Amino acid sequence: MIVGWIGYAVLPWYGLEANFFSLSWLFDGYPFDAGLAPALFLVLQGKKLWLAPMLVPLLLPLLIGRSKKQDPRFGWLLISAGAMGLFLLFAQGYGIGLRGWNFAWAAEAFGPLGDRQFGMGYGAMLVAGAFLFLLTLGIAARGAVGGDVFVVSTIGFVVAVVALFIFLPILQMLASALATEDGGYSLTAFLGKLFSNRIWGLGCITSGTRCGVAWNSLFLAVLVGFITTLLGLVFALIATRTDVRYRKLLRALTVLPVITPPFVIGLAIILLFGLSGAVTQGFSWLFDIQATRWVYGLPGLIIAQTLAFTPIAFLVLIGVVEGVSPSMEEAAQTLRANRWQTFRTVSLPLMRPGLANAFLLGFIESMADFGNPLVLGGNFDVLSTEVFFAIVGAQYDQSQAAVLAIVLLIFTLSAFYAQRFWLGKKSYTTVAGKGDAGVHPPLPRGLTIVISSVATFWIGVTVLVYATIFYGSFVKLWGVDTSLTFDHYIQAFAMGWNEFGLHLKGSAWASFWTTIWIALVSAPLTASIGLLTAYLLVRQRFAGKNAFEFGTMLSFAIPGTVIGVAYVIAFNVPPIELTGTALILILSFIFRNMPVGVRAGVASMSQLDKSLDESSLTLGANSFQTFIRIILPLLRPAILAALAYSFVRAMTAISAVIFLVSARYDLSTSYIIGRVENNEYGIAIAYSTALIFVMLAVIGLMQLLVGSRNIGRREGGPDKQVQILGGG
Repeated sequence: MIVGWIGYAVLPWYGLEANFFSLSWLFDGYPFDAGLAPALFLVLQGKKLWLAPMLVPLLLPLLIGRSKKQDPRFGWLLISAGAMGLFLLFAQGYGIGLRGWNFAWAAEAFGPLGDRQFGMGYGAMLVAGAFLFLLTLGIAARGAVGGDVFVVSTIGFVVAVVALFIFLPILQMLASALATEDGGYSLTAFLGKLFSNRIWGLGCITSGTRCGVAWNSLFLAVLVGFITTLLGLVFALIATRTDVRYRKLLRALTVLPVITPPFVIGLAIILLFGLSGAVTQGFSWLFDIQATRWVYGLPGLIIAQTLAFTPIAFLVLIGVVEGVSPSMEEAAQTLRANRWQTFRTVSLPLMRPGLANAFLLGFIESMADFGNPLVLGGNFDVLSTEVFFAIVGAQYDQSQAAVLAIVLLIFTLSAFYAQRFWLGKKSYTTVAGKGDAGVHPPLPRGLTIVISSVATFWIGVTVLVYATIFYGSFVKLWGVDTSLTFDHYIQAFAMGWNEFGLHLKGSAWASFWTTIWIALVSAPLTASIGLLTAYLLVRQRFAGKNAFEFGTMLSFAIPGTVIGVAYVIAFNVPPIELTGTALILILSFIFRNMPVGVRAGVASMSQLDKSLDESSLTLGANSFQTFIRIILPLLRPAILAALAYSFVRAMTAISAVIFLVSARYDLSTSYIIGRVENNEYGIAIAYSTALIFVMLAVIGLMQLLVGSRNIGRREGGPDKQVQILGGG
């Protein structure tokens, strides 16, 4: 109630042109200026009278003072206040716009409005939050989910933000699938586009021509999903179950591709394996064979996407591999199972949640990726590039883009349910309330040799690719003048002194600092919402849980280009007017990358016995305390995965932010793309190289802050163990 009244009577109701936190609005006519006034002052002045009805739900909770909490009317009173407030807030928000009524029937029913309103500000946001949590508090008081206020409020919050920042923009975008060129709507035109030969054609099988983009995307995504999951498991096993000397180097190299703008990897692959590439020309000279453009198309896309998306599988699987109970593996060996039998029948089956989640993420990432197909696709067209050209190309066909997005949703939904069918209803719990004093047994010797060989080959390819990138940042003119120079770094990151002190005069500094602070703000928010959602999915039962899970994954199923355009359409006009602000960039990063935190949290939390929660609740802790003190400390790998991935994706995102950046809030990727368009490859690669080192440093710092999860005996002999025990 206090928060709601602060939003209604103290803070400006509408958005401000200046920065809210500069507090300059306090001295520019507040609270009487119509653009700065709180809602209560606007109503008292006879302006914006449509804000007056919200006084009723704000006053309604005051009746609680005369009602006991045991009274059934207590819950209904809060539900009525919250539901009525949200209805009135959104009805006036979407019913009235910049030109008065947004709907013709409203103008006919109520007459001309003679006034207008702008995008909502912090006052409206606090009032909306107050109404939402009054509603969830009332639902909990009625006994939902055992009357647990924390759980019900968390469900309400996640549902609200997912609906507002995922479903609403996408629905507005998909609504254009039925649109025609004359501004009308036609189901026939929609079905014609949906089942066109361009999408579903089988010419590559029947007539030797091209297949439809849907089949190309599906085939590529399945291949990439399997390969990245297999490689992610290989690297997770090496990092956690072997004593290979280069384990730490492998961890760093598996993270490198995901912290690199994808078109930079594509450029390096072209320079190595293209028609005039170093490797291609070397093989042509050694074996006297004709050099070809083999890298363009499916082979190049598999290489590029495998390099880019294997780290996702590794980040998801490393926590799952660590979480397999050593005691279960020791029990299998006690029953005379050899190393291979133990791994095949005990360890690997317990990793199935992680394997399924890793494949699902790899599949969706491949479907949604457009940077690599744009550079390396050649004649192998996929859905994401078709969406991109439909939106930013000369045709600008939003209807066609929406149809292609629907096809992507069909594929993603199918993969989602296939994953659930494969996992079934089996239990994968390995971490219980009792201590685990076991030590993971060694891997089978043959398996160790195979995965070590694969990892060695991976390291070789990765080092070669990044050596090419690093070398290219010092080449004066790529492909023409190979002399070395620092000019690219100087032009991008030059510093000097003037009468005001240190002066950052390089052309890249503005976008660099903007990208850093936006990524640092969005990463913890992304991880928090993702892990809260995972907690609800794994630990709670409530109506609509399957739809809730699908909704949290929906943003990953849509290409970034569609997300970006959808955000522009949804948030360019009142009631939520965010275009051109830093907030729209932060929100796009949060809800675009949230599924990684969700899937990593689900994979790790599936291994935690529910008796841990029950014991905490039995000892008097509430759900919030249990989540903070019991669950989170055991989810450190998932926390690190969510933090690291959301940070680097915010640093390297391309497709969505192209439509959302502004002159004031330019990001590193849009700056790099601008340099590439101007053929300034040296500056682009130099900037990308600098970003790689910055992100490596930040990820290392996150690793130190988050720590790791230890559930069994670790390195150190009996003397060290005695010291630990003796130390209490």
